[in-house]
Amino acid sequence: QVQLVESGGGLVQAGGSLRLSCAASGSIYSINAMGWYRQAPGKQRELVAIFTSGDSTNYADSVKGRFTISRDNAKNTVYLQMASLKPEDTAVYYCYADLRRSIWGGRGDYWGQGTQVTVSS
Repeated sequence: QVQLVESGGGLVQAGGSLRLSCAASGSIYSINAMGWYRQAPGKQRELVAIFTSGDSTNYADSVKGRFTISRDNAKNTVYLQMASLKPEDTAVYYCYADLRRSIWGGRGDYWGQGTQVTVSS
């Protein structure tokens, strides 16, 4: 079984910073992609930032220059450093991983339970 456990959400004033963490645990052979999505009330879930194959990263245009994704491969952990936060960044942030559970297969998409980020104006 694989689990993604997020931490670090909370309430912050506009212009402030937060750091999210997500640790993947369980039977993991390799991680193909890992990163963050978010979903605001009444909106669809959207990509925030993600590591794809190799060391490539993708960011949503709305967070470029403000958010930074990083990772610790030894710990199967990904981080999201969020700076210059805006009220429109308010959402539930979900950790995502596309990973393989064994050398023989078992590739799938996994999601964390979500962590609330609220930015007050």
